[in-house]
Amino acid sequence: MKKLLSLVKTNEQFSKKLYLLSLLLFLILVLPGIRSWFINQDILWLFILLFSFLISYICIPIVMIVATWLNIVDKPDKRKIHNTPIPLLGGVGIFVSFSVTIIYNNVFSFELKGIAIGATLIFVVELIDDIRPLPALIKLLIQTLAVAIMIRYGVVADFLPNRWWGEMLEIIITIIWMLGIINSLNFFDGMDGLAAGITIISATFLGILAIQTNQTFLMFLSVALSGSSLGFLPYNFRYKKSALIFLGDAGSTFMGFLLAGMVVMGDWGVQTPVKAYAMPILILGILIFDMTYTTISRILSRKVTNFREWLDYTGKDHLHHRLSDIGLSHKQTVLFIYFLVSSLGLSALVLNDGSVTDALLLLFQAVTIYLIIVILMVKKKNNKKG
Repeated sequence: MKKLLSLVKTNEQFSKKLYLLSLLLFLILVLPGIRSWFINQDILWLFILLFSFLISYICIPIVMIVATWLNIVDKPDKRKIHNTPIPLLGGVGIFVSFSVTIIYNNVFSFELKGIAIGATLIFVVELIDDIRPLPALIKLLIQTLAVAIMIRYGVVADFLPNRWWGEMLEIIITIIWMLGIINSLNFFDGMDGLAAGITIISATFLGILAIQTNQTFLMFLSVALSGSSLGFLPYNFRYKKSALIFLGDAGSTFMGFLLAGMVVMGDWGVQTPVKAYAMPILILGILIFDMTYTTISRILSRKVTNFREWLDYTGKDHLHHRLSDIGLSHKQTVLFIYFLVSSLGLSALVLNDGSVTDALLLLFQAVTIYLIIVILMVKKKNNKKG
């Protein structure tokens, strides 16, 4: 405990008193009768939020000590924006927080078991990769296996005719969706607070959407993910200071799997497929856009010419890199993306009471916003060449 409090004080991220207060609040939360009081007040969601936040907040400094001691750090290179080695394994704190929260509050179902097994498999493999890098193809195969496990537990997109070809197409779409969101969020883990912030905002809107569509169970999952990520954020996104710890691939892919899995597991309304799927697509639209745009851009510029090159390619050409090239600072870039995700999330909430026409208009609005961003990025790139 002495070493832990010393670390908190030395790095000046928070005072010793604040850390002790967090420990005290957590001990109060687990006292007999406290959880029951929240249930009786019909605010179990608030208990889950506080519980997950405090566990994550308390765990992260411990993880920092372990990562530093084991020399599991992210070292600077030409693709990174930091200048000094930063401890990895921030995702361990989020994984522990989310898992303990779900188990303690007995938020479980048959479908969640599939998501939990798949997410845990990805977390373990990516944790190994954080310590000793693995080939990209191996990681993609493991991710596909994790998605297959989730599908085996009945978590699959369901909007096509109940025919063999419809079921097969739904499985393919589910795999593409899951792999796309998992890796897109991982790519966004390139600036302090970016991946965690996107997760917090997206999970919060998914939680509100779950309430609107009477999916209490899914709302609890969203709140647990949001709270776990929120407890990590103060160590990763600091005012006028660099991050004290990074998520690592284990953290970003774990969170991406959960976000994508919750969208597939959710029932977003059976009136029309367009309206039902427009809502989560708007919430996670930033991830879809970045993955699509960078892939097309790399192919057109012939930076990649085959699948293996696409898989192995790494570069500073994602949305946050391009916004930074336009002239935004790192903090401004992160805050701009926060604002963009929040704006489209609000559109998704409004859509719950809207029509199919509203859904199409809001999707068109989102595409227009992203198109404007693309025009600005291309213009800046052409000016550089000129």
